[in-house]
Amino acid sequence: MASTAVRKSQVEPAVFHTLNGLFMLALFIVTLYPFLHTLTISLNEGNDALRGGVYLWPRAWTLQNYKAVFISGTIYHAAWISVARTVTTTVLGVFLTTMLAYTLAQPQYIFRKKIGLIFVLTMYFNAGLIPNYFLIKSLGLINSFWVYVLPGMVSAFNLIVIRTYIKSLPGGLVESAKMDGAGDFRIFMQIILPLCKPVLATIALFIAVGSWNAWFDTFLYASSDLKLSTLQYEMMKLLGSTQSTNSDPSLMAGVNTNQSKAMVTPASVRAAITIVTAVPILFVYPFLQKYFVVGLNLGSVKE
Repeated sequence: MASTAVRKSQVEPAVFHTLNGLFMLALFIVTLYPFLHTLTISLNEGNDALRGGVYLWPRAWTLQNYKAVFISGTIYHAAWISVARTVTTTVLGVFLTTMLAYTLAQPQYIFRKKIGLIFVLTMYFNAGLIPNYFLIKSLGLINSFWVYVLPGMVSAFNLIVIRTYIKSLPGGLVESAKMDGAGDFRIFMQIILPLCKPVLATIALFIAVGSWNAWFDTFLYASSDLKLSTLQYEMMKLLGSTQSTNSDPSLMAGVNTNQSKAMVTPASVRAAITIVTAVPILFVYPFLQKYFVVGLNLGSVKE
């Protein structure tokens, strides 16, 4: 009986880990396949891809789809605006949200519950598109770079996550620092911020991805100023132009003398647009991955 129990205790973990590994492998393939297929279509000649049979490896290699995307000179300036907005929004958003979360996490602050309730209500109620537009207009943010930064500076969800994380830190750290004569700002900068690296990396990733992918605010508040156009908005305009059958002639240029074989199609241009907008943020994620899961789990635990 004892030997049977020992064998059973050895077999069950092996079976579990094997099945778990197979499941995760299948999940990895299912998750990765759409991206690889899109990348393959973007590197394949458009007319050739219409024949079908192109899955994970291009049958007729070409960079014409990417040339069609970058043929407009505004793309490069729009990319710079997207980078500037993403970096500015992420840095200011993380810093100010953490500072507010630290304030609302202090038990001696008598208004912490009322202010926290106000922020929570914003997650359930919204004034709507038209009132928001008039608010932005009254603040003088129309056709201004700061329209990308100021309206979404502090997110209620991010605030709650960071505040919960700060509450999980040992309270004796702040008390001992105050006994040594440190002020709140010094405590925040030298103690709280370094200890919040995991949750801050998580929130930074949330803000950066949201800011990088945003295009609707450009359409609403800055579409009349080409100098403020973002990469995503330019891509959306290009994507819209490929939806019709009468595509822009510039999208139909060939990379060799036989234009009929190298002509791009709306589907191939859409694939190239998807890769162009997705790749930059994919390079950011590996640097934050080690903090991502830890920060999200710790920040979501409620006392």
